[in-house]
Amino acid sequence: MLSKTAEYALRAITCLASRIGQPSSADVLAEATKVPRRYLNRVLQDLAAAGLVRSRSGPGGGYELAQEPATISILDVVNAVAPLERIQSCPLGLKSHTSLCPLHAELDRAYEATEAAFAGVTIQQLLDSANPIIPLREVS
Repeated sequence: MLSKTAEYALRAITCLASRIGQPSSADVLAEATKVPRRYLNRVLQDLAAAGLVRSRSGPGGGYELAQEPATISILDVVNAVAPLERIQSCPLGLKSHTSLCPLHAELDRAYEATEAAFAGVTIQQLLDSANPIIPLREVS
């Protein structure tokens, strides 16, 4: 359901959130998130344009979150790079469909529920989860 770009953005944001106060280079992020470096650069640019990350150049520089993890929702991250597209009108362009047909209305309800679920979970909640599996890390 999520694009590869959205998945990669969530990995990058989660990684940065776990390293508050420690800017991370694109190389370090690529290694930690298993995202190809060139692709990650584009994702980081989109996240920066959305105000979710910022970069600092020079020694000790790198990427870091521009907001607190508790204020960033999964939906914020997804919308920054590959927004979920709601169905507003007939995707087939049928003029007689002045409202959504049952199929497309149901699909749009699913997209709406997904948006609500993503909006209800912050990056901090992911990091604070009681689940013994730590995001982006091997558990020994």
